[in-house]
Amino acid sequence: MLNKLKDWMIESANIMFDDSKSDLRSLPKTVRLQILIVLSFIWSTVFSLYVFSLTTFIWGWAGVVMAHIGLIIAVYITFKFFHKAQKEKRSVFETGNYNPAKIFVVFFIIFFIFIFSKGVEVLTKTNSYTIKYDGPKKTTLERIMEFVD
Repeated sequence: MLNKLKDWMIESANIMFDDSKSDLRSLPKTVRLQILIVLSFIWSTVFSLYVFSLTTFIWGWAGVVMAHIGLIIAVYITFKFFHKAQKEKRSVFETGNYNPAKIFVVFFIIFFIFIFSKGVEVLTKTNSYTIKYDGPKKTTLERIMEFVD
């Protein structure tokens, strides 16, 4: 059962990211990535319109879009690393190939997880104010009438 799931996931990744099996193989890699990102914008908008209210739409949409883009890039980079590791069979630590792009990706993923966890923390936190506020003593109309009379 687990092997079937593993094979299905590998085939799914191969369809999207392997140059020899992708339906979009005639297009340049940058165009393929752009198509995936545009599709993520479209599906994020559809999901956000369905789930979020009008007041929280932009924040929800931005979060969903960033999650999609991060997921696409993370899956792509992970797939490429494993694909390259099968061919070369050498460790980065043996070769000393500390590519700045690799380091940036690691820090980006850590930063993305940190921001996401802070967002969840803010959403689940209750109000901790000790000073009770009941609103203004006069209504807006009463305050206006002070200046009009």
